[in-house]
Amino acid sequence: MTIAIGQEAPDFELPNQFGEKVSLSYFRGKKNVVVVFFPFAFTGTCTGELCALRDDLSVFQNDNVELLAISCDAMFTQKVFAEKEGYNFPLLSDFWPHGAVAQKYGVFNSERGLALRGTFVIDKSGIVRWSVVNSPAEARNLADYKTALASL
Repeated sequence: MTIAIGQEAPDFELPNQFGEKVSLSYFRGKKNVVVVFFPFAFTGTCTGELCALRDDLSVFQNDNVELLAISCDAMFTQKVFAEKEGYNFPLLSDFWPHGAVAQKYGVFNSERGLALRGTFVIDKSGIVRWSVVNSPAEARNLADYKTALASL
């Protein structure tokens, strides 16, 4: 079951593409957080979505907002993916235990071993204020994220 709007976002600590641990709780009281789950690195729709975020990064990563992108890919895969595409935001590895954070957010597809396209806008208090979950084949609308952030 997907985390509901108004609910406290489950905390997590995952390695980024450099092996550094990143926790959601670190941003509590400091920044709103946009958590973007994506199925797999190097796939067409995932690359397109993350490139759109990269190209408009100042909206999603600034003094008030932090962007965290999460997939079940290994940290080393995330590193090469970020380098190839020029992603200057954290790509977090939910590789082991496989999909544990995606499961907490209700976006893990256990049959395929991947995260669905789930996005959660979390306020500075750690409360989910907006979310959307799409199938692996269905891209998300970037304008929706902007609207959700503007409402905080």
